[in-house]
Amino acid sequence: MQTLEITLVTGSSGAGKTTWIQQQIRPIADTAIYLSLGSDETAIDATYLAAEIPGLTVLPVTHLANFSEQPPDKHVIYLELGFHVDLTSLILPDKMVVHRRVAVLPPGTRHPECHDWADLVVTGVKTSVALQQPHLWRSVLSGQVLDLASLNTFWYELTHGAYGTIQRAKGIFDVADGRSLYFDFVAGLPETTHLELNLPLWLNGRPDRFSGIEVVGEMLDQEAIAQTIKECCLNDQAIAYYQQQIKDSLEPGDEVA
Repeated sequence: MQTLEITLVTGSSGAGKTTWIQQQIRPIADTAIYLSLGSDETAIDATYLAAEIPGLTVLPVTHLANFSEQPPDKHVIYLELGFHVDLTSLILPDKMVVHRRVAVLPPGTRHPECHDWADLVVTGVKTSVALQQPHLWRSVLSGQVLDLASLNTFWYELTHGAYGTIQRAKGIFDVADGRSLYFDFVAGLPETTHLELNLPLWLNGRPDRFSGIEVVGEMLDQEAIAQTIKECCLNDQAIAYYQQQIKDSLEPGDEVA
C-alpha cells in the first residue's frame, strides 16, 4: 500500500511559515505538492507560491480527501496550517503519514501547544505587535481590477493604523495595467513595495483568476476597509479603456491572458 509522507507546518501569524516552506520546496519543486489548510477561499499563499515556483503543484485542500483513492505521483507534500487551526482536532486521510511537524515561531517565543506538537521548531521573524485577541478579516476580490494609485494609498493607510491595529496583512490584486501584484506586510519588518507575480498580463476584461486580501489585527474597522477597497475598484468602462491602452503599447510576442 502506497503511503504519502507529509510535512505539517504551523506557527504564529506573520512568523514566516510560507517563507520557510518556499525555501524547502524551491529546490524540489517538480516533486512537491503544496496545500494550505485554513485559508478557505482566500488562497493568497497558494497563489503566490504557484506563481513564483515553476513546476510546483499547488492543490486546493479539498483534494486531501481524494489522496487515499487516487494517490498523486509526487510524494513530497507540504501542508501549511493557518495560525488559527486547532492542532488537536486535525485529522488526515489514512494513507497520509506525518513525516514532520514543524512550528515556525518568532524568536524567544514559548508557545506550549506548538512546542508540544512539533518535531522541529524553526525561529522565524518577530513582529512588533503582539495581539491579545487576534482577529482575522478576509475578502475575495477575484474579477475586480483596482486603480494602483488608490490601492497604494489604501495599503499605506491600512498598514499605518487607519483601520485598527495591524499585525499582518497580505493580498493579491489585479490592477489596471494587467498585472497581478502581491502585497505583504508584517508589523516591525522593513516596509516593502509590492511584487509583480509571474503571471501573464490580463488585458481582456475582468480577470478570471484569484485575487483577495487577508488582515490580522485588533479593533479592525472591517466596514471601512471593505468600503475603501470597493472605492479602489474600476468599472467596466475604465477597465476596457486602460486595457486597450496597454494592448496598443505591447510588442509582438508579449504574453497576454
